[in-house]
This record gives sequence, structure tokens and C-alpha cells, in this order.
Amino acid sequence: MQSFFKEYKIFAIVFGIISIIIVTIIYDTLNVYKPLPVYQPEMVNSELVDSTIQSKRKYHKIADFKLINQNGKTITQDDYQNKIYVADFFFTTCQTICPIMTSHMADVQKEIMDDNEVMLLSHTVTPEIDTVEQLKRYAKEKGVNDAKWNLVTGDKKHIYELARKSYLAVKSNGDGGPFDMIHTENFMLIDKKKQIRGFYDGTKPEDIERLLDDIKILKKEK
Repeated sequence: MQSFFKEYKIFAIVFGIISIIIVTIIYDTLNVYKPLPVYQPEMVNSELVDSTIQSKRKYHKIADFKLINQNGKTITQDDYQNKIYVADFFFTTCQTICPIMTSHMADVQKEIMDDNEVMLLSHTVTPEIDTVEQLKRYAKEKGVNDAKWNLVTGDKKHIYELARKSYLAVKSNGDGGPFDMIHTENFMLIDKKKQIRGFYDGTKPEDIERLLDDIKILKKEK
């Protein structure tokens, strides 16, 4: 009798392990939907959040903006209404992380080219250098599709406030003045409600893959 229960115990353990493995495989195969978080300032590294909003727990959204793109067109949130978009901050004369980020953003553009729900938005952090003409040259050089990807310039203080208080993208403090400079590798995924749904290192291929996966997840939301 003891031998029977001993064998039954071993069988039960083995059966349990096999069951867990099978369930895990089925779960992964079916790609069960798991919603992305909605990032609030309180959830983000405090170094990336302006002191005035660090305790904010809900209702954080990207503020209204008014900027100029590579074609001299005024770009506002109306251009991104009911769109999912990926945002970043760069400058055309950067020789370090920006070329990598722009190349990776071009990879994202390729993947979403035929997707009417998804767009891209890159803000220059040196608007005094990155004029409309400069952005147009850069856009042509990097293969920017005007219908999918806006490179924008404008008032420096406005851009820097967006980076610090809306996109929660940079660690440094400042006032957007002549000697203020921000430099960040972050890509931000923004949903149709103007909420932040993900942060990614724009220099890392594995993060770009994660970003593309998260866009697919976000598209499943009602």
C-alpha cells in the first residue's frame, strides 16, 4: 500500500509539472492580451519628473503643443488625434546617440508605414540650429516619410517643457534658456488619449522590438 501511494505521489508531481509546462506553452502561443500600464508621474523615476508634478497619480496627459515640421507646416495635437504615436527628442548635429535613434525610428517607420493608426514625432532640442530648412535636409537624408513622421522645431522653452512635464523624458532641470540643453535616448509610446504607455531606450534594438510589440498590444484596446 505504501509503495502504491509513493508511486502515485511521484506520478502526481510529474503530472503537475507537465501540466504547468503545457499551460505555459498554450498561454504564450495564444499571446494572451495584457494591457500596457498608463504611466503617471508618480510611477516614473523621480529624476525624470519635474518637481511640480512628481506626486501626480492620475490624469497625466501630453499637453497641447504648437510646433513647425520639416515642411513648414504647423503641427498640433489635432494632427495626432485618434493616433498612437512614438515620440523622441534629438538634434540634427548630434554625433553620438541621435544617429542611432534616428535609424531605429526609421525602422519603426518601415514597420508602421501601412498602419493608419500609428505615427512618429521627433522634437529637436536645438531649434536655433534646426530650422525648417535644416530639418528638411535631414528628413531627406534619413528617409523620413512626411505622412508618417514629423520632425518639429519651434520655441525652445515650449519644447523643453514638453520634454520635462509631458513626456517625462529627461533627467536634467532647466528653464529652456540659451544655455539649457537636454539629451535623452528615450522613446515614448503615446496612446490615442494622449497618455504615456511605454518608455524605451532608442539606442537598443531589443527595446525597439519591445516597442513594436507594445504597439500591437495598444492597438487591441477599445
